[in-house]
Amino acid sequence: MTQPTSFTLEQAKIEQAIYQWLDSVVIGLNLCPFAKKPRAQNQIRLSIATSADTNTLLDLFIEEMTLLANTPAAETDTTLFAIPVGLEQFDDYLGFLDVCQMTLENFGYEGKFQLASFHPNYQFDGTEVNDRENYTNRSPVPIIHLIREDSMSRVLKQYPNSEAIPERNIEVVESLTEQQMKTLFNGQ
Repeated sequence: MTQPTSFTLEQAKIEQAIYQWLDSVVIGLNLCPFAKKPRAQNQIRLSIATSADTNTLLDLFIEEMTLLANTPAAETDTTLFAIPVGLEQFDDYLGFLDVCQMTLENFGYEGKFQLASFHPNYQFDGTEVNDRENYTNRSPVPIIHLIREDSMSRVLKQYPNSEAIPERNIEVVESLTEQQMKTLFNGQ
């Protein structure tokens, strides 16, 4: 019997951590009221990058963007592009996110896709590192979320007062007890 490689084991742990975060934080706290349905219908693709090299990461991002563009929404509605190594520093991640946004535009996908950002050290401009509002965008590893704008537009029409979601999310996270924070965010 062949033993799995350490990367395969590590990749399995990363996948488990991301799905646990998605289920308990994003969906469990209803931080994204649009995530429950595609998760239940298995329409969320998780792609875990296998390189720390930014050029290779960009190639992998382009592959994911192209795959999503060529796949029906009923099959894959959205993609979580996880980057477990290479972008641990939040500023490095933000720089790469900017490159991904420019790439999305250069490929003619502006208006078709939008990007959402998540990072273990996410920090909104003008906040302190440990401010609770930062936890609304904290994830186990750096993630770039590729979202279909058509799908987002459809669900936003059905969701009253969608512009209040960020404020509501901050209130939800601020209302958590210290024990809930440790449980949900692994002591971050």
